[in-house]
Amino acid sequence: MILNIFLNRIQTFLKPVYDRSFVLQKIDWLICLNIFSVIISSTYAQSDTIGYFAIFAIILTVIKLLTKTNEKLEMNFGDKFLLLYFLLVLISVAGSSLLYLSLKGFLKTLTYLGFYISVIHYLKDNKDKIKWIFLAFCICASYETVFAFLQNYGAVEEISGWQDMSKLNPEEVMTRVYGTLKPYNPNLFGGYMLSILPSFLVLPFVNKKTLPAAITMGILSLVALFLTGCRGAYIGMFFALLTLIAITYKFIKPQIKKLFTIAIGILGVIVFFVILSISSLRARVFSIFAMRNDSSNSFRFNVYSSCIEMFKDNWLLGIGCGNQNFREIYGLYMKTGFDALSAYNIYLETAVESGIFALISFVIFLIVNIQKALKYIFSTKTIETVYVVASLLSIIGMLTHGIVDTVFFRPQIQFTFWIMIGIIRVIIK
Repeated sequence: MILNIFLNRIQTFLKPVYDRSFVLQKIDWLICLNIFSVIISSTYAQSDTIGYFAIFAIILTVIKLLTKTNEKLEMNFGDKFLLLYFLLVLISVAGSSLLYLSLKGFLKTLTYLGFYISVIHYLKDNKDKIKWIFLAFCICASYETVFAFLQNYGAVEEISGWQDMSKLNPEEVMTRVYGTLKPYNPNLFGGYMLSILPSFLVLPFVNKKTLPAAITMGILSLVALFLTGCRGAYIGMFFALLTLIAITYKFIKPQIKKLFTIAIGILGVIVFFVILSISSLRARVFSIFAMRNDSSNSFRFNVYSSCIEMFKDNWLLGIGCGNQNFREIYGLYMKTGFDALSAYNIYLETAVESGIFALISFVIFLIVNIQKALKYIFSTKTIETVYVVASLLSIIGMLTHGIVDTVFFRPQIQFTFWIMIGIIRVIIK
């Protein structure tokens, strides 16, 4: 890469500075601190604060690239499609009719992609820190689970009652928990818990003594996810669990595969009857299939219809980047009474904002990484295999949830996504 030749010349020039600087020689510790700060602050901080930690990690990574000898940027096949996606987003922003608002959105995208580069650049030389990243996610999940149960049994205020109650009996109304994430939103909380729940799979493989704690907190965190009432998270968890079952089935011995299948079937029946026995949960789950008879579903269908019209008029390069830009343009297409903050579908949102080719590039990037992750899982049996499994389940959950919601673009979930993709990228190379 031409860029690496340029970097090498700067590194040679700045080598005396690096050799004399204690801070530069310990810069990995500072990058690590900011990556973990992004993870921990996601549970309580505003979006801007989380973003600042990510930006600090990016700045430190750039400084490291410019000063440390032999540091270079590497791209695999999937990364080339991510670069193409970035360039198409940049072109879309340049052609936006609302350039200022689109630039603001683009800066967020730049921060997310820059953070991804920082994560993979840090982890490639510090793979031993991956287990600590998963531990941090487990701590965050446990912390949020405690708050979720307190909110559920403490009767939180109306903010958590976001559901169509016009056709529900009082006992079918769910108290929707929202944790400590800002802004308070049950769907955001559900998506966040979905993204970090697979981390509990890693603990027993790192330390067998943590098995009871991992099982206990994993189950409680799963219950907390259900308490959010986030139907998109339910769907995402269903497909993540299907993926886990399929991977497990592939690994177990042939003589117990039949027993495993029976056990999964029995467990599925038990879960089904538990859902049926809890009236509020039953009403919430069954509303997924109510189509237009549920006001929330109907609202989304109306938004989808308007966004498809937006896409038809801007299919090549999109309208520009960012939710503020989206809101301004959406007002020209929306059905009366159906204002929206987003497209409620991350793929449709990407197509509307940046065009069809940006969407194709991003989807190919995802497919390449998922395909490589599965190939690695079925060909390797090390602790790193477990890391890839946990990351893959998280990604599958988020991408499935993204079909019916766009909380994926909130920093708490977006940064988690890039960390999980980064872990897979570093391990499979």
